[in-house]
Amino acid sequence: MASAAEQMASNLSWGAIGKATELRQRILFTLGLLIIYRIGTYIPVPGIDGSALRSFMEEAASGIGGILSMFTGGALSRMGMFALGIMPYISASIIVQLLGAMWEPLKQLKKEGEVGRKKLNQYTRYGTVVLATFQAYGLAVSLEAGGLASDPGLFFRAACVLTLVGGTMFLMWLGEQITARGIGNGISLIIFVGIIAEIPAALAQFLSQGRSGAISPAVIVGVILMVIVTLAFVVFMERALRKVHIQYPRRQVGMKVYDGGSSHLPIKVNPAGVIPAIFASALLLLPTTLSTFSGGSTSPIMSTILAYFGPGQPLYLIFFTAMIMFFTFFYTKEVAFKVDDVADNLKNQNGFVPGIRPGKKTAEYLDYVLTRLLVLGASYLALVALLPEILRSQLSIPFYFGGTSILIIVSVGMDTIQQIQSHLLAHQYEGLVEKSQLRGRNKKRKKGPARR
Repeated sequence: MASAAEQMASNLSWGAIGKATELRQRILFTLGLLIIYRIGTYIPVPGIDGSALRSFMEEAASGIGGILSMFTGGALSRMGMFALGIMPYISASIIVQLLGAMWEPLKQLKKEGEVGRKKLNQYTRYGTVVLATFQAYGLAVSLEAGGLASDPGLFFRAACVLTLVGGTMFLMWLGEQITARGIGNGISLIIFVGIIAEIPAALAQFLSQGRSGAISPAVIVGVILMVIVTLAFVVFMERALRKVHIQYPRRQVGMKVYDGGSSHLPIKVNPAGVIPAIFASALLLLPTTLSTFSGGSTSPIMSTILAYFGPGQPLYLIFFTAMIMFFTFFYTKEVAFKVDDVADNLKNQNGFVPGIRPGKKTAEYLDYVLTRLLVLGASYLALVALLPEILRSQLSIPFYFGGTSILIIVSVGMDTIQQIQSHLLAHQYEGLVEKSQLRGRNKKRKKGPARR
């Protein structure tokens, strides 16, 4: 039988958003910052030759340029101030988290609670500035080499670096503000909105090629069916759980004896969400970004790297799969679900897994269950991320809507909806408490016998 909280959550309607003042303000705040982000994608970097850039992107839009443009919300194709997107921040987060798992000083910071978390965030910001500076300079040099700069030289490079680094840091600030004062995870929402904004144009171009006869109707129908099936599969896997039975013993408080209860510990098949796919994409798209805008003047080393690690190449697929597997296990066990902390919390609450001793044995059992789940979860992430890549490279489909994009759209959308429902549920509870207090105040008290 469903609990009172579950029944209340099932009765929630979206019309209640108008009554929840705080939630409405959070949603409007989030939408306002996302609109600012979309406006920033249209503000160009100084010194770009607009006509040369447009003709170049028309040629590259059907290939890797379409992938890069979709991940930056179109800012890269327009060479806007947000052309680097949020990827330098994600790369810095990867480095800090990896060092936090291997380097002892950062391990100690992670154990210091809120103070340590703030220091780690500060180190991530410093790392973002360094990475964004290197990427912006490499992109400026590539733009000059590709003949896309109207006035090449030191001034153009300096203006390009300052604009792109400033844009990335502003995006990072927007993401933090959305997370703290809005709805959902700010960084994920920025990527989510960028992908959503580019889908209509990519879909229109894809269908126009079908009308011109470049693509057969069977391929168009097949791609649409593949996207629908993949969406359904991702939704199913993101909601899949493994429930670990938890038992609580009988306890005595004072003169009262409370019966023991039972509950379950839900473990998702994919506890890491879309983070592994984003991390892997951030690592793989950097050399491709630089080579895309450098035209035919890439160095021999870069040419060799792209020849073996270009999209659709066997080494690219193997490396992408390995990165997804690694980040799924690493992020889950180091950030999303720490088995030692969960086992300690169960022990402190007098809870235990039937047949398993509390403490170390429980942690070992949870690690065993989690590892088996992660094999399935990591395989699912790799399959969804790589299947469209393989089909696109084999069938030469110019419309790019990869598995990573589907994962981001579904995961971020579901997480945002759950947070909205949580706020609505909290608002409904507050309303019930206020009504009960008002009834208690308005209730007339019975007058006792008059004192003589």
